[in-house]
Amino acid sequence: MIYLKKLYLPSEHAEIEVIKNEQRTCFHTFYPFKIFPEKKLSSIEFDGITMLYGGNGSGKSTLLNVLASKIQADRYSEFNSSPFFDKFVQMCYVDYARTPKRSYVLTSDDVFDYALKARLVNEGIDDERNELIEKYIDTHREAVYNPEITRFHGLDDYERWKTAMEILSPKRSQSSYIKKRVAQDIKLNSNGETAMRYFLERIDEDAVYLLDEPENSLSVEFQIQLAEYISATARATQSQFIIATHSPILLSMQNAKIYNLDAYPASTCHWTELDNVRRYFDFFMEHKEEFN
Repeated sequence: MIYLKKLYLPSEHAEIEVIKNEQRTCFHTFYPFKIFPEKKLSSIEFDGITMLYGGNGSGKSTLLNVLASKIQADRYSEFNSSPFFDKFVQMCYVDYARTPKRSYVLTSDDVFDYALKARLVNEGIDDERNELIEKYIDTHREAVYNPEITRFHGLDDYERWKTAMEILSPKRSQSSYIKKRVAQDIKLNSNGETAMRYFLERIDEDAVYLLDEPENSLSVEFQIQLAEYISATARATQSQFIIATHSPILLSMQNAKIYNLDAYPASTCHWTELDNVRRYFDFFMEHKEEFN
C-alpha cells in the first residue's frame, strides 16, 4: 500500500535565502540545511518499502525525522533537533496517494526503553517471588513448632489463616504456590529477542511505519526474521514502510526501493551495488576457502 508518494525538499536557492537571512545570528550550524543540496537530492519517491541507505552523517535519519515531523507521526522517544529544524520541515512538501489513519516512528531508542521497562517489571516480579518463597519456607517452619498457625480466630485473622492454609496444603508445592500468586511473569529475553518482540508488537495495524536502523541489537537471525515479517506485512496489509538502515539483510528485501545517500548525486540503486554490501561480499570471497 502506498500512502506517501513523494517528499519534496527545499531547493538549493531557497536554502541559501534562509541561511543568508540568518548570517548575522550567533549560530554556527544551520542543520538540517546544507545537507541535501550537496547530494543533489531534491526529492524522495516512495514505494511500499523504501530504504534510506548511507553511512553515519549521510542524512538518512535526518530525512526520516523530517518526514515524521511533516506527517506528524506518533513517536515514543525524542530526537536530536536544532533551531532551524522546524523551519526546514515547513519548507518541505509531501505528496499523498491517500491519507493514512496512523503513522509511527520506531527507533533503536524505543527498543532500549522497551527492554528497560521489561527488565524493571521482571525485577519487580523477582522481588515478589523471593518474598513469596521466604513466606512459604517460614510458614512451614513455624507450623512445626506452632500448631496455632492453622487455627481460625475470627474475621480479623482471616487473611493470615487463609494464606497459612494455602501454603500448608499437602497439594500445594512451593512452585505451584509461587505460580498461583505471581499471575504471569514477563519473560526477560536477550536484547535481540526483546527487540524482535518490540517490532512484532508495534507493527500490528495498517499504517505508515518509519524505522530508524531497526537492525541495532538484532543478530543476523533476527534481522532475517524482521525482513521476512516486514515483507509479509507490506504484501498482506495496507502498510507502508520507510526504513533508514545499512543492514545488507534488510536492504536485500525483495521489491524494496533503495536510495543511496552516500552516492553523488544521491540516487536509487540495487542493494548489491551498495559499497557496504560489496565490502561484505569481498570479505567473504577472500575467505571462501575457509568455509569448505
